[in-house]
Amino acid sequence: MSEPIIEPIFDVAEFRRALGAFVTGVTVVTTIQPDGSPRGFTANSFTSVSLDPPLILVCIAKTASSHAVFSTTDHFAVSVLAESQKNVSSVFASKSADKFAQVAWRARATGAPVMEGASATFDCRTHEVVDAGDHIILIGRVVDFVHTNSSPLGYCRGAYVNFSLSQDALAATGARAQVGAILEHRDGLVLLETPEGFALPTGVKLEPASDAASLRGVLAKLGLVAHLDFLFAVFEAGQGPSSSVHVYYRGRVNSSGAAMMDNAIHIVPLARIPWGELRDEAVRSMLQRYVRERSEDAFGIYVGDTEAGTVQTLAAAH
Repeated sequence: MSEPIIEPIFDVAEFRRALGAFVTGVTVVTTIQPDGSPRGFTANSFTSVSLDPPLILVCIAKTASSHAVFSTTDHFAVSVLAESQKNVSSVFASKSADKFAQVAWRARATGAPVMEGASATFDCRTHEVVDAGDHIILIGRVVDFVHTNSSPLGYCRGAYVNFSLSQDALAATGARAQVGAILEHRDGLVLLETPEGFALPTGVKLEPASDAASLRGVLAKLGLVAHLDFLFAVFEAGQGPSSSVHVYYRGRVNSSGAAMMDNAIHIVPLARIPWGELRDEAVRSMLQRYVRERSEDAFGIYVGDTEAGTVQTLAAAH
């Protein structure tokens, strides 16, 4: 007789956290109920399916209060929220009695409500409803759509993400800019040893790798294969003509030993960062925030100068 197969214990909470590493947009899914009243909820489980025919989908938990309505509706709409619409997301994620009275909306082709000011809206006829475990997959055939130049609202690891600030930061170039990276290796943080003390990898702009003065060029020269995931800080240093803009990303480097051949590279555990040997006070302060937020797995973006500023653009979702 063969040995019974023992399935490993599946940690649902950890699985949810792992899925949260995927950056998504934020949408509001709406329809008109049989009694003529509007119904809607916030969702980030939205994606395109087909261009011909034009199909999109959204997933709805069977335990959701809206499940019964959306599993039988013959039409629905999806509004991709803009960065300025965190409040709209919060309203439709809540149990508020009259959500539609709190937001600006209008009906389009099918009669389903769409949010005013959204980055894009898709008005759909229900194409198919697919049973999928503890969810249903609602597939819609798009009959009408609108899109704008508004930057979309993002979502990752349980927090909202603003993309426009990242796009603005990418434009920071020139001799009075400094673009750097906080990079984590499997064994710790990447620091560079210089005659003045430890520092982070930096350049005068982000791209291209062929330019030795850019951050990508510096990383290439060091032999570091880096993945820049998110913006972490944007601040101004100095005053007047001597002022400069500093932009720092957070990311990862490959764990292979071949990428660590430069003697200037030090991989330092977060608990053993040599704070007194960091050559730049602003970088020291920024790294202290990084270590704190890393332990909480809740990152923000600092915007300001070396004296004062605010941590923003990653706000807890409700």
